[in-house]
Amino acid sequence: MSCDIYEFHKEIDLIQACITRMADCSFKLKAWYISLISLSLTLLIGQKCDLFNIVMFVLVITTVFWYLDAFFLRIETLYRWKYEWVINHRKQGENEYLYDLNPYNKRMWDDADSKNQCFIRFVFSKTLIPLYGVVWLIAFFLVFNIMLIHYICL
Repeated sequence: MSCDIYEFHKEIDLIQACITRMADCSFKLKAWYISLISLSLTLLIGQKCDLFNIVMFVLVITTVFWYLDAFFLRIETLYRWKYEWVINHRKQGENEYLYDLNPYNKRMWDDADSKNQCFIRFVFSKTLIPLYGVVWLIAFFLVFNIMLIHYICL
């Protein structure tokens, strides 16, 4: 028994809403990150805080936001794979997993064995590296140099 056109459209609308929500969360996260880093650097430098503390704060904030952004990017991709499956299989009359919005359901991915859902792939994606990776590397380099200088001076 195949699903009717209304069920088909409703199901892809629900999945598209999940994709949109994940993309929106990622966008808002980037806005919060840039605002938080800018504000904190302004306040911490204005208060003449120790450079090591400022850099450690930036390193921790960058790591946390990078993880969260990678999480949203991963879930968005899983929903995109689900969307493709629904489009392909509902046309063939399949009614299995109707309205299933679980993004981790591998039975609702075409070629599930060939898809790479490894979290590290999303952490080091070409959209996240320029924003978080560059800041993280600079902060890590500064922490390393500060610790090295401190060790040499002792």
